[in-house]
Amino acid sequence: MTDATRDLADAIASLRDGDEVLRFLRDLCTVNELREFAARWEVARLLDGGLSYHEISERTGASSATISRVNQWLRYGRDGYRLLLDRR
Repeated sequence: MTDATRDLADAIASLRDGDEVLRFLRDLCTVNELREFAARWEVARLLDGGLSYHEISERTGASSATISRVNQWLRYGRDGYRLLLDRR
């Protein structure tokens, strides 16, 4: 992890609420990047809910490669998805 990445994480952590996070993300990311992040989050939520890849693909339009990638991070990543899924 670079110093710049750590600084970005600290900056995000300093935001007060969802509205501030959205404002920052909209300035930081392109619309397509933000949509992709939202799609991955939706895939993670649906995987956590026990839906099959086929069901998730039909609901979200996500490719099997994207679903598989999110599933790998959900199962074997650094527990970032799990942290937020458990909080929600």
